[in-house]
Amino acid sequence: MGIIESFKMAIDSILANKMRSFLTMLGIIIGIAAVIAILAVGNGATSQITGTFSDLGASTISVSTSRDATDNEKITSKDIKALKDGIPQIDHLSPVVSIQVVGAANEKSKATLVMAGTPDLQYTNQTMDKDIVYGRYFNTTEYSEGSKVAVISADTARYFFNGRENVVGEKINLRGQKGQISARIIGVTKSTVEKMVGAFDEEEMMGYISIPLTTADNLNPDATKITSLTVIAKSKDDIDSVSKQIVNILSVRHNTVGEKVYTATNFLQALDQVNNVLGLFINFIAAVAAIALLVGGIGVMNIMLVSVTERTREIGTRKALGATDRNILFQFLTESVILCLIGGLIGLTLGAILAVTIASVLDITAQFTLGSIIAVLLFSSAIGIFFGVYPARKAAKLDPIEALRYE
Repeated sequence: MGIIESFKMAIDSILANKMRSFLTMLGIIIGIAAVIAILAVGNGATSQITGTFSDLGASTISVSTSRDATDNEKITSKDIKALKDGIPQIDHLSPVVSIQVVGAANEKSKATLVMAGTPDLQYTNQTMDKDIVYGRYFNTTEYSEGSKVAVISADTARYFFNGRENVVGEKINLRGQKGQISARIIGVTKSTVEKMVGAFDEEEMMGYISIPLTTADNLNPDATKITSLTVIAKSKDDIDSVSKQIVNILSVRHNTVGEKVYTATNFLQALDQVNNVLGLFINFIAAVAAIALLVGGIGVMNIMLVSVTERTREIGTRKALGATDRNILFQFLTESVILCLIGGLIGLTLGAILAVTIASVLDITAQFTLGSIIAVLLFSSAIGIFFGVYPARKAAKLDPIEALRYE
C-alpha cells in the first residue's frame, strides 16, 4: 500500500466522523492559535519598544551620580567643558534639568515644564522636538551670560498666544518656587505632544520650554545642581569608549576614583536588557499556552485508540488480505498526523486573526515570522507522530484471526 492510498484512507476516516475529528483537533487548534497570537503580538510589542529606543538614539549615553553623592561630587559646568574638550568622540553633551514652573502670557497661565541645559540641549532633550520651525536655539554666548531667553514648543505657543506659533520676540513669564523671570522667546520647536493631543485636550497639557541652565538659577537654584548628563557620541561604535572616558575624567576631577560615584549607561545596554526580559516573558507565556497542545495530543491518542478498537475487524480483514504490520502502522500514523496538521492550519489561521485583532486594540503591529509558522506546522506533525505511534503500533500488532473474531 502506497503513501497516496494511506492518505486517501486517512481522509476518508476523518470525514466519516466529522464532529469527532473536529473535537479531537480542538485542543491542537486552541494551543496553536494561542502560541501564534502570543508570539506575533509579543514580537510586535518588542519591535515597537526597540523602535522607541532607536528614536532616543543608539549612540546616546546617560551619565548619573550616585544618590549619596555630596555637593562637591555633583557635576559642574567646568566638568562639562572638560568632558567635551577631552573626548573628541562626543558629538553633543548637556545636562537635562527639569523645573516645574507656572508660565504666563497674555493673561493666560498654565503649569509648564522648563528644561534647562547647555546649547546642546537641543539635541539631548528627548521631551521637546529638536527641529526649530521659527527662530533659533540659544547659543554659547547666551548660555555663558545667563541670558533670559527661551525656546518654546509650538503647542505651548498656540496656548499662550491665541493660536499663533511664530511668537519669536514675544515675552513669557516663568514663576518657579524661589524666583521668576521674564524670558524673551527666540525660537519655536515642533509640537511636543502631538501624539497626546489626540487623547487629551491640548489646553490641559503641560507647557514645554527650554532655557539656558545658567538662567534657571533665577527660578530655583537648588534644582540646577547637576546630577546627570545626556551624551550623544558621534558613532554608536564609540559608546563603550566614551562611557569609560567620561567616568574616568569625572572620577579624577572629583577625586573619587574607585568609589563608583559616576555611572554611564548607554541605550544599547538598556535595549538588550529590555529585549531579554520581554523575550523571557513572551516565551514563558507561549510555553504555558503550549500546554494546550499537550492536552490536544493526548486527545488525539485517545481517539486513535478508540478508532483502533472500532476498526478491529477492518484491520483483521486487511491483514488477512496481505497487509503487513508496517502498512497498518503507516495507515493509522498518517491519520494521526493529518488530524494534527489540519488542526495546526486552523489554529494558525485563528491565531493570525486573533493576533491582528489584539494588536490593533493595543495600537501595535503584529509581526509573524516564517520561522514561527514553520515551527508550528512541524510541531503539529511531531505531536501527530508522537501521540499516534502507540495506537498505530497497537493496530499493527493485532492478531488477524483474533481481529476477525472481534464483534
